[in-house]
Amino acid sequence: MRFDDLVIPDTPACRGALEVAARYHTPSMLNHSIRAYLWAAVYAQGNGIAFDAELLYVSAMLHDIGLVAEFDSYAVPFEEAGGHVAWAFCAGAGWSPERRLRASEVIVRHMWDAVPLDEDPEGHLLEISTGMDISGRRADEIPAGVREEVLERHPRLEIAKEFSVCIADQGARKPSSVAARAVRGGIVDRIVHNPLDG
Repeated sequence: MRFDDLVIPDTPACRGALEVAARYHTPSMLNHSIRAYLWAAVYAQGNGIAFDAELLYVSAMLHDIGLVAEFDSYAVPFEEAGGHVAWAFCAGAGWSPERRLRASEVIVRHMWDAVPLDEDPEGHLLEISTGMDISGRRADEIPAGVREEVLERHPRLEIAKEFSVCIADQGARKPSSVAARAVRGGIVDRIVHNPLDG
């Protein structure tokens, strides 16, 4: 498998989602969002998982938008806030109500412990790929050559430091959230020891 073998969709919605991510995210968080899609596409290809590339790409670009100050919500966890942003974005992109809901669901579910493949292939892939990128979980399932090329094209920069701060802040302010549970479960230590940063 090579980087050039990956399906990277190029639609107006995909370009718009990338533009939104680039406008509101730091370079580290933008690269994380791009890698989240790429790891998902690599994993899907290696495991024979069919997926909607446009839906997954838009969801990957917007999955952490609820962490930025402009879209952070005092009332709901960041993944739910991101899901609301995605619904509104996809409405503007002309997606059907059902497809808007799917983008929202994929983003909310990326924080689940596991997303059933048969119920939600895009949610399953984003949950796996974000875990790979943030904590290194299952990163060894990405072929070494592709892993190196992705990291060269979209370097990790300060993602470990930035995401550790974000997740700790979310956990402190929203103690019943999945983020808070992840902090209590040692996510910050796993971020610090992510093998992708080795």
